[in-house]
Amino acid sequence: MEIEENAALIVIDVQKGFEYEFWGRRDNPEAEKNMAALIDRWQETGRPVVFVRHDSPREGSPLAPGTEGNAFKDFVEERRGRGAGPEVLVTKTVNSAFYGEPDLDAWLRGAGIGQVVIVGIQTNMCNETTARMGGNLGYDVVFPLDAMHTFDLAGPFGWTRTAEELTRATAVSLHGGKFARVVMTEDVLKGTAA
Repeated sequence: MEIEENAALIVIDVQKGFEYEFWGRRDNPEAEKNMAALIDRWQETGRPVVFVRHDSPREGSPLAPGTEGNAFKDFVEERRGRGAGPEVLVTKTVNSAFYGEPDLDAWLRGAGIGQVVIVGIQTNMCNETTARMGGNLGYDVVFPLDAMHTFDLAGPFGWTRTAEELTRATAVSLHGGKFARVVMTEDVLKGTAA
């Protein structure tokens, strides 16, 4: 696969609050390593990076502004501002990075960017929502499934699903619905090789 020279890496909600027991059991212990590898490659090659932070308006949320949990995880914070390419911080209060400040769609279009690569937390929540919106807005969305993670979740009617089941459902929905190309980190890294 080929990754465009100006493809934007969108790093969604990689915040300390997701380390709290509040969320329960997670999948993919390799997610952070893969996210870091992609951020490093983007910064080394001068590609644009979008860091997205969820500023939860819900009382008691581990992601509320002003709390320790709102901060980016250390491996992300240490990389911010270190790349050769453009960088922007988008803050949001909902599931899609396209409903944040500054306006992500306007920023991408203003830079002539047509391809986005989405990584971060959570696979089936903000990552999937952003991917669906990106696809609907006409972006070529690349979704490296091993550079993100999610948590077990309870739903209606007493139904529950494991993080792994939710990840597979997201992959099938995005791929089958043609919202995104679901790939692995290695595919993206090979596509950015000089």
